[in-house]
Formats: sequence, C-alpha cells, structure tokens
Amino acid sequence: MAEMPAGYSELLTATTLSEALPFMRKYAGATIVIKYGGHAMGDRTLSDEFARDIVLMKQVGINPVVVHGGGPQIKEMMSRLRIESEFVNGLRVTDAATMEIVEMVLSGRINKEIVAAINRAGGGAVGLSGRDCDMVRGRKVVMKQRDPDSNIERELDMGFVGEPESVNPHVLDVLARSDLIPVIAPIGYGDDGETYNINADTFAGAVAAAVGARRLLMLTDVKGVLNKEGGLLTNLSPEDVETLIEDGTVSGGMIPKVETCMNAVKGGVDAAVILDGRVSHAVLLELFTAVGAGTLIGKS
Repeated sequence: MAEMPAGYSELLTATTLSEALPFMRKYAGATIVIKYGGHAMGDRTLSDEFARDIVLMKQVGINPVVVHGGGPQIKEMMSRLRIESEFVNGLRVTDAATMEIVEMVLSGRINKEIVAAINRAGGGAVGLSGRDCDMVRGRKVVMKQRDPDSNIERELDMGFVGEPESVNPHVLDVLARSDLIPVIAPIGYGDDGETYNINADTFAGAVAAAVGARRLLMLTDVKGVLNKEGGLLTNLSPEDVETLIEDGTVSGGMIPKVETCMNAVKGGVDAAVILDGRVSHAVLLELFTAVGAGTLIGKS
C-alpha cells in the first residue's frame, strides 16, 4: 500500500469541513430530533461517537433533541429480577410493577448514561422524561385482537402502555435558547397521574411535530427502507410509503417506523430519515453530506 504524502490526512479533514459548511449553514438554528436506540446505544465506541456528534451539532448552532429507547436494558433488568414479560404486537404488556422497572431503567440508568456521555464529550446535557414540566400527556393504548375460532374481536388490557396524546414543548423551547441539550426518556403521564410507557419511536415523532423540527432522525439497526431486491430507497413521499406497505415491500417492524415518519411529516416536520445507527457518525453523514445516510421521507 502506497504511503500517503505528508499532510494528506490534515488536508482531507480540512476538505471535509469545507464541504460540510453549506449544510451547517442550512441547519443553523434548526431543531433536529434524534431517536437514539438499537446497536448504536449498546456499543461503547458508537455511543461515544454519537455523543461527540451531538455536541458538535450544538456547537455549530443546531438544536439537537435526543429521545432514547431501552428495550434490551429493560429486558435485562426484568430477567435479573425474574419477572416475565408478555408482548402483544411488539408492545410490552406493562402492569404497575413492570412500569416501576421501566421508569427506573429508562429515566434512571439509560438516561443518565447518555447525559454523562454527552457531558464527557464537552456538551451540557440535561436528562428529562415526558413527565417533566408536563411535557408529554399520554393515553392508554387500546389493543384489539380477533379470536381465530369465534372471530369475535376483544379488547386486550395492555396495562400502562400508552401513546402520545399531546406534547407541551415549553421546556424544550427554553432549552433550545440555551446551551443545554435535552435527553428525553419516553415516559408520559395520564389525566389521573398515571405513568405510561410509550414506544420511543412514536414518542420521538410526536415531540418532533410539536417543536416544529426540521428533521426527525430515526437511528435503527438496518440501512433504511429497502426495496424487494435489498437496495436502499433514499427518497420517499408518504404516498410512496403507503404503496410499499400495500405491496409488502415494507413489512414487520419497519411498518411502525415508517408510519411514525409519515405522521411526523404530516404534523409539520420537513422530513424524517431512517438511518443505520451502526454506521460511525451516521447523524453527521445524514446532515452534513450531499448523499445522506439513509431513507428520507419528505413531503409530496
């Protein structure tokens, strides 16, 4: 392998920064909501890179809002406590005891680990949940299932599984005008003071719409939305997505993700992007390069 000339690495860095400048100007002052989870959150190297990327965004005048998940960590804690979990259509049935564990893991351990990583990288992160400042009001998820024998539809009690009903963005608006970076656990509150476990993707989409985010970035463990041949689809409209669901190209766990993106766009977000969190600096590649790093779902 040929040896690179002296100064080549420095020149490459300078060129990269120069090429990123127009994109930094494009997003200056904009709010970007990032749903953080999956492999990116469990890998120490990737999590440290993510923290530095978030700090860089704030440093160049962008307002990042981080919403995180924590399914694997909740599962681990439930296993340690020898508590069984039941899932219905991908949602964890959450009774009162389970809700205590979910809130402890999400608002406690995970949230504070992310906050600490961002602070180590030179930022000023503050940990929140949807209960803080009455940010995210939730309502109980109503799940219906049809009995295969009788064909009778019955309602399932999912416990304290919720979905966003409304978002009060006041505290996020205040933080956007400061040097602080919000890191939010997907926990909501109910009319009677209940605590709700809300899917992190759905939570992030509702927050993005409420704050008028320029972008919603959904970090996942796949490249993005793929066609039937396995190729990455880079730009889609809501109508395109509906067609892909109907013909079976988009299926399984990808359906709720693209539906969250569509709802966010319909709610006023300029565009939502599903991108591979396993790729180093995926967030920066998406925002600061011409090619992007995943599947962008924008307005028609």
